Amino acid sequence: MPTVNPDILVWARETAGLTRQEAVKKIGLGDSRGVAAVDRLIAMERGEKDPTRSNLVKMAKHYRSPLLVFYLLQPPPAANRGVDFRVISDAQSDRMNHPIDVLIRDMRSRQSMVRAVLEAEDESDPLSFVGTLRDLKGVFECTDQAVHRAVETIHQVLDLEPFTEYYRKPDPKAAFNLLRSKAEAAGVFVLLKGNLGSHHTNIPVKIFRGFVIADDIAPFVVINKQDSPSAQSFTLLHEMVHLLLNETGISGYDPGTKSEEFCNIVASMCMLPERELEQINVKPSQDIAELERQISSFAQQRNLSHIMVAYRLLRSGNINQSVYEKLSDDFLEKWKQNREQRRERSHKSSGGPNYYVVQRYNVGPALVSLTGRMMDSNALPTTKAAKILGVKPTQVGSMITSV
Repeated sequence: MPTVNPDILVWARETAGLTRQEAVKKIGLGDSRGVAAVDRLIAMERGEKDPTRSNLVKMAKHYRSPLLVFYLLQPPPAANRGVDFRVISDAQSDRMNHPIDVLIRDMRSRQSMVRAVLEAEDESDPLSFVGTLRDLKGVFECTDQAVHRAVETIHQVLDLEPFTEYYRKPDPKAAFNLLRSKAEAAGVFVLLKGNLGSHHTNIPVKIFRGFVIADDIAPFVVINKQDSPSAQSFTLLHEMVHLLLNETGISGYDPGTKSEEFCNIVASMCMLPERELEQINVKPSQDIAELERQISSFAQQRNLSHIMVAYRLLRSGNINQSVYEKLSDDFLEKWKQNREQRRERSHKSSGGPNYYVVQRYNVGPALVSLTGRMMDSNALPTTKAAKILGVKPTQVGSMITSV
């Protein structure tokens, strides 16, 4: 058996987001001859002991890497993220680089398979809206003319003018589902993904909110499922603007480029035009607690992100930067508290949602429908269908037929 570069063992484990303690449990590595399982793995990762083929097969499965990767001379390069639109600290970036790279490689692989099957079945008519605003790239000044042009284009592509249909939905999740259905009807595949398969590998929204693959045959928008539904709606619109600009890349919480700022402005203007914003009457020197209550009530009635409403007030000059930052921090903290409370209630309750229903929702109706249709016509084998859907081959049937 070829010698395995121990650096690849470390790389593969870390890209899977696993500690050594988690890895030995995943791959079933036990104590042996008085040597603890973790120490056995450390010896392999230091090159002091060769892993068996059985070890490598299990690592390939649980580290989510092809078996052949373990026989490369060096670890593969980082995933192609396109443009990195984020502003994050080096410490945050170093800590989350591996899971983000795994996620992006997975999404790029799935997108390329979707494009290939569409081309093979002669369903690859280019989507005219992808790149329709490419002439704005590199000259972002966020002028009223550029913003209004982008807003009008988004409304046309999604058939959502006025935005009142979104406001009338019973809750933010239903509102997001409406927006998603409009995007998928236009030809965009919208997926929810926020970890590598378990909550232990959750990627914080501060690090990753969305990823877009600007392809005119099979465009993908990937949204962090850890975020709130109202924030997911904003991210979807934000990434749609990147599609109009023909930009592939990853977005975080804070804008790091003029392009990212432009996408934020356009998305917020789409969701909350000036005529609606005027209904919030911000008074000079208003108590911030009262302003929070006012924004919360306004946002909840329209299925909007509280932070997005505060952002629109900042952009319109109704509040200053320091007030916006205070509001943003407070709203984010309250959302985190509410999320933890929901998780605790969920853990205490018996049962839970059907696995396949959850997976179908995360993958999105468009991708599930396409996969099922292509399998019915024998254009897609089960193994490739499984990769596209992100499940095991034995789960594809239930994934497609589950309701």
